[in-house]
Amino acid sequence: MARVGLGLGVRELAALADVSTNTITRFERGEVLYPRTVEAIRSALEAEGVEFIAENGGGVGVRLRKE
Repeated sequence: MARVGLGLGVRELAALADVSTNTITRFERGEVLYPRTVEAIRSALEAEGVEFIAENGGGVGVRLRKE
């Protein structure tokens, strides 16, 4: 959801996170990845303007940062 909201393709996010496109695909399918890999993807998304929203009774989520 975050990747699409930013208008990024799998290849673009993979390059930003310095991981393979296969890793992004596996992540989006919900496969388990190393914590450092998940952090690299999260950091790349945050650098592009994604804010991750913690559980607040309505579930976790993401939103795009206002600029």
